Amino acid sequence: MCPLGAAVPGRSTGARCEECARLDRAHSVAADTIADDPRPYRVYLAWFGPGLVKVGITALERGPARLLEQGAVCFSWLGGGPLMAARRTEELLRAALGVPDRIPYARKRAVRAVLPGTEAERAAEIAELHGRAVALGGWPEALTPEPFRAVDHVRAFGLGEAGGGTAVAEVTELAGGGVVEGELVAAAGPDLHLATGRGVVVLDTRLMTGWGLVPAGAGGGRVDVPVRALRAAVDEGRQEGLF
Repeated sequence: MCPLGAAVPGRSTGARCEECARLDRAHSVAADTIADDPRPYRVYLAWFGPGLVKVGITALERGPARLLEQGAVCFSWLGGGPLMAARRTEELLRAALGVPDRIPYARKRAVRAVLPGTEAERAAEIAELHGRAVALGGWPEALTPEPFRAVDHVRAFGLGEAGGGTAVAEVTELAGGGVVEGELVAAAGPDLHLATGRGVVVLDTRLMTGWGLVPAGAGGGRVDVPVRALRAAVDEGRQEGLF
């Protein structure tokens, strides 16, 4: 129970008020609040669409699960080692190459509409970045570099040539009495791409905590919750540059 008895905003993706969300991250590797995790970690480069690349870390035992959760369209491992060595490598890329470690989901959704058609094209940006990264001086001695090997998730997500269709809008919040009804055509990270009467609409499953999920009736496709067009966000989602 929330100690403040606070109302959760309709746009919340964590089903918590702001204060409870802060407490929930008080012991989190992602929030950089612990440094004594003995597990081995890996550093990765993730690509979400044209001009949108990030660096991150994940526990070795999790494999590529973190990349699937984030909706990474393409990725490559960069190196592996202890947590703090992985963190220092992540910081090295941020400082030396200007690569971010966080990208808002709204920007990821926007660039999904303009994905290149081939795996080679999708891997080109992280291939170049991987080469620049391994050439940097100052790598932690405890981190072992890994060769570039692109992993593409377009088919796993059902995007692009796999038949997911181009999304035209995203649900911004759920409201009492509202309905989002459609056929699932793709799923990237927390995002469900639903074919509806308004075209393909993206629903962030993190908004769904606490709401009911029921079978749709015949001839579905109804969407009567607040949505926002995605087309206008494509140019805004482009990163200024990596180097």
